Amino acid sequence: MSADDPRTLVSTAWLEAHLKDPDLRVLDASWYLPAMGRDARAEYDAGHIPGARFFDIDEISDTRSDLPHMAPPVEKFISRMRAMGVGDGHQVVVYDGMGLFSAARVWWTFRLMGKTDVAVLDGGLPKWKAEGRELEDMPPILRDRHITVQRQAGLVKDVTQVAAASKLGDHAIVDARPAGRFRGEEPEPRPGLRAGHIPGAKNVPWDAVLNPDGTMKDPAALRALFEGAGADLAKPVITTCGSGVTAAVLNLALERMGHRNHALYDGSWAEWGMYNDLRVEKG
Repeated sequence: MSADDPRTLVSTAWLEAHLKDPDLRVLDASWYLPAMGRDARAEYDAGHIPGARFFDIDEISDTRSDLPHMAPPVEKFISRMRAMGVGDGHQVVVYDGMGLFSAARVWWTFRLMGKTDVAVLDGGLPKWKAEGRELEDMPPILRDRHITVQRQAGLVKDVTQVAAASKLGDHAIVDARPAGRFRGEEPEPRPGLRAGHIPGAKNVPWDAVLNPDGTMKDPAALRALFEGAGADLAKPVITTCGSGVTAAVLNLALERMGHRNHALYDGSWAEWGMYNDLRVEKG
């Protein structure tokens, strides 16, 4: 188990100890691929960590974009957080129903908005349940809370910036998709996308950063994993994946390692794989 850090990762024991803190806010950020056949909202309604609010990754996004769950505009993030009673002075802890899958995306979204008092629950809801900790099925009582946002543009990259980084080789591009999809040997779950990866990218599948119990590996093991995949950690890192969700698991891992210079390619393969004028590598 990793050391507790309220800005990156906290244990189930830490969360249970702080659950009644007046300025703690817990968010259920469960999200699943269609093929997983799971309903995140229904699971939340059936049982969640006491006081948790449901953070809908698909709805709290830029719905004007044709790409899935792109980062929300500042105004939308502010309005949704205020309505959920999440604001200035709060310590936020995010978890998901897979363990450590989609929660990091919400952690990254908060950091994009300039909020750093946010952590992911190590091992997530599966670990919480396995340890017999309390659940409830009642919705929390919500009161508006003021929130101040200052968007950190350096934490997100668009397709033009990633194409330049790929061409110049001045960033390490690290792809969180499974190896078969990265190499172009398995089809993409979204129809109409080419197979393969961004030229020059290295592959660290999102679940490779986890221990068998679903918690995140320690910083030394994470560093060895990235370096073993060929990622040059002397450079700034851009993470990518299928649609920008599991890429954030790698951003969280990088932050745990002390590698502060990292950004996420929000469009990810859902965007890159769509355009025939962007080069693709296989193997």
